[in-house]
Amino acid sequence: MTRIIPCLLAVFAVSACDADKPNPPTEPAEAVDTPEAEVPPTVPPPGAGSALPGAGPRSFVGRWAADVSWCPNTTGPERPIEITTTRFEGYENSCAMASIDQVADGYEAALTCTGEGMVSNERVRMAVSGQSMRLTWLNRDNAVVVLTKCTTLEDTPAA
Repeated sequence: MTRIIPCLLAVFAVSACDADKPNPPTEPAEAVDTPEAEVPPTVPPPGAGSALPGAGPRSFVGRWAADVSWCPNTTGPERPIEITTTRFEGYENSCAMASIDQVADGYEAALTCTGEGMVSNERVRMAVSGQSMRLTWLNRDNAVVVLTKCTTLEDTPAA
């Protein structure tokens, strides 16, 4: 009997060790249900905005021109501006989007720009409807430029 008890303890110890072994790739472990494992919400909480570059719908992403005939141009003053979720590239200036916030009629972006050896901060509002964008320069007395999205010349509506 005294020999049986140590043997049983050894069997229990070995079976307990098996519980600590990782599962082979063909037998994945069960999911762990903890608060940390929860999926983060896809929408920020009210009042949080979407201040990080790249947040929100990308209706403003693309190549935009004040005149449709500029769409095929890649250099010079009569070329489209190129907007991504992180960059705002125009003629003789290059801007990083420091923040993007959704507002009632579109998006407002804070830009940090370099051009002709100077650094400046700009704020713009981008309101897109179909193939048109109303670009408002908030730091320039709310000057407005209406732009057309450049896709291909066949797809771009005439001005």
